Amino acid sequence: IAAVSAGLAFGVAAQAKDREHEEQTINSSDVPAAVQRAAQTEAKGGTIIRWEKEGANFEAVIEKNGKQMGVEMDANGKVLSKHNEAKEHKEAGSKY
Repeated sequence: IAAVSAGLAFGVAAQAKDREHEEQTINSSDVPAAVQRAAQTEAKGGTIIRWEKEGANFEAVIEKNGKQMGVEMDANGKVLSKHNEAKEHKEAGSKY
């Protein structure tokens, strides 16, 4: 019974995590000023090509040196994570 309960709990947590990672493309006008400033700092030498909202957080997709990088920030502009955007979309594509 414990294994079944653990399995169910994991399944629910995994579903919640999937929903949490749903990205919605937004306009720069919908991004708080503090987040835009932090993204500009991260983008030095590159260009912010799009904005995404993931739950309560924001992601700037930055093109720099021919590569795309996602920088996830909270609503105050604190950088939470950085990742290779091409790799993320490749993994997402293989999931379905």
